Amino acid sequence: MAYFSYGLLNVGSVPSYYREVHQAICSRTDERVPLSVFQRVLSRTSLSITVQNQIAEHVNSGDGFLSKVSLYKGLALIALAQQGKPPSPKLLENFIQEFPKPQLGEPKELQTLKMQSVQESPLNLSLTLAELLKKDTIKVELIPEKKGLFLKHVEYQVTSERFTVSVYRRYNDFDIFHELLLQRYAYRVVPALPPKRVLKGVLTSMTEREFIEGRRRALGRFLNLVARHPVFSEDELVKTFLTFSGSDVQTKLRDACKKLGDEFMTCKYATQAKDYLPVDVQSQFSSSRELIRNIHNSFQKLRDRAERMAERSKENATDLLMFGKELSSLGSDESPVPILASCKSPWAALRRSVKGLSVEFSLLSEKAAQQGRREEDDVVEKLNLFLDLLQSYRDLCERHEKGVLHEHHRALQKYGVMKRQMLSATVKPKEQVSVEQLESRIVQQENAIQAMELRNYFSLFCLHQESQLIFTYLPITSHILGAFVDSQVQGHKEVSLP
Repeated sequence: MAYFSYGLLNVGSVPSYYREVHQAICSRTDERVPLSVFQRVLSRTSLSITVQNQIAEHVNSGDGFLSKVSLYKGLALIALAQQGKPPSPKLLENFIQEFPKPQLGEPKELQTLKMQSVQESPLNLSLTLAELLKKDTIKVELIPEKKGLFLKHVEYQVTSERFTVSVYRRYNDFDIFHELLLQRYAYRVVPALPPKRVLKGVLTSMTEREFIEGRRRALGRFLNLVARHPVFSEDELVKTFLTFSGSDVQTKLRDACKKLGDEFMTCKYATQAKDYLPVDVQSQFSSSRELIRNIHNSFQKLRDRAERMAERSKENATDLLMFGKELSSLGSDESPVPILASCKSPWAALRRSVKGLSVEFSLLSEKAAQQGRREEDDVVEKLNLFLDLLQSYRDLCERHEKGVLHEHHRALQKYGVMKRQMLSATVKPKEQVSVEQLESRIVQQENAIQAMELRNYFSLFCLHQESQLIFTYLPITSHILGAFVDSQVQGHKEVSLP
């Protein structure tokens, strides 16, 4: 017989089946059982994910292992849950019967669980940064302007390495694509588009050209983040944008979006999201949001500094080039040198030396320009990519709070008003028709609230995954900062070389 006292099992009185299971799945070095192995034992049961999580929480000590006594406790809870009872440790208190045998099969069959890989929860993202970056690389290039009826329109060539195809897109195509992406994936990190600006006349000023170049870069960052996203990358909407070469891509995109619907309607985990969420999901979300906000603010400042340094390198290159040109102009001056009575003029020799120096300044200018390009492409642009991702996460957090949570709160308020009206109608009898209408509205509102609750849990499910995505991208910062240091070192070496 077995009993339960002060949360501990009497090891000497448990069924022999418990000892056989322990012998089959315990570690080779000691008597403990890895929590991951016990979770695989749970997955062999017919219990719901919610019940499995409850049992795991009751026996989890926090160090990733179960003692022999904790395993026995877990096996007892599994057996009770299989009998239809709630898996509560209180059921084991003052237990006077022998603990029931869980339906897990022969103990020898469980030995293989030690060698199996952990079955990943759909909540977890198992991709590495390298795997994300390998998904695709998108290039966005400006193509020669096509003149419209009144204005010149900017067009882009979009090339996907994954699909090995190039298509042509205008800003309005990006705009529609972004809008539909937000409709389909309201609970995901959808990067923002750069602003649209109507250009009047021909592109002649440098400010307009700089704006278009900045927008081209931003569109490239947007597409790369989308094409490398673990969910977006497999979506028909994204494939259509990157590969469709027909004349009306916007209609094609809208048709694809109508056919697919939003993610909540198509994701197989949408209605079960609550079962996968950790108990402390709200606190995890709050701490992740705060940390990511701080990282975003700090890297914005670093980006601004790096941007100024890259700009200074380019300005330095221009100054060095102009300095060299002035020296070259001075050294090429063929004006006759006057013969002074007092001494022989050294200007002829100096003029040749000055012209020779102009070549050195030209080389220095090119090296400074190269450093500026390195800093812009390898540092500033990649920092902008990372910042675009962080900003899209912050936007997502706001959508969650102002959208799903706000709508849920409003629905609950409306439901409360209806219930009060119903009580009032019961106390003060009204026409039967109006009471029935009110009852019908209350049922509709209850259904709406239930749907909103499911969406709220799914929104948290997606937020949890998107938080993991941000942290998966974090190592890119060490690559960027390393490239920045290398650029500075290389730049100083090139200047110091004879």
